[in-house]
Amino acid sequence: MENRLLDQFNNVITFQWLSKQIEEPYSPLIPRELFEIAYHTCNSVTMRNIYIKQSSSEEQGGSKAVLYSNDKKFIAIEGLENSLKITKYFSEGTTGDKVVTDIQPLLRKRKENYISKDAEMKIQILKSILVERKLDECANLVLLKGINRRIYFTIGDARESAAVVPIFMEAEGASLVQLALNKWMETAQRLEQEHTFPDNLVPGILKNLTQIKKWLLDLISSFLDK
Repeated sequence: MENRLLDQFNNVITFQWLSKQIEEPYSPLIPRELFEIAYHTCNSVTMRNIYIKQSSSEEQGGSKAVLYSNDKKFIAIEGLENSLKITKYFSEGTTGDKVVTDIQPLLRKRKENYISKDAEMKIQILKSILVERKLDECANLVLLKGINRRIYFTIGDARESAAVVPIFMEAEGASLVQLALNKWMETAQRLEQEHTFPDNLVPGILKNLTQIKKWLLDLISSFLDK
């Protein structure tokens, strides 16, 4: 399965494009917590996740995600040993200022807010961001013409991950989200499992995933920002 964007990022963007970066120490959070909060803070409806790797341990660095936005900018989130690094890559004539002016202060504020949450709420926020990542993974698979079996299981992962999160399931609109995920699971299940997802269904599933993502981003932010 070809991923030209990721190849371009690894072989061209990181060497030739302009960039701005910030670093935020993990402490007093563990690396997985800050990585997830940063993923959500860098993410938006106009972005797609083209790469993610999770550290083998929640308490160690090593996680990495690469996001690509519609305005042709890339954001890399990297878990170092003692801090998290966020790098924005941009082409000549544009700017990466928002990583300093918008993302950095918002990340710090959300980190402070998260610290003050009780243990159960922390778990629910992280599980909701997991659903966010699963939706992103599914959208990327569709765009990369992934096989139906993988798309089916990714939607299933998102649905099942959401089903055990009270702040997700009790939110207004949650039943519609679950219905939409069920619909696409059933659609993918009826297709030839080892074939690529049909072109004629791509606009529909991407529209639904985008609507769900917007709803979920707003929901997670509402808990992180208070």
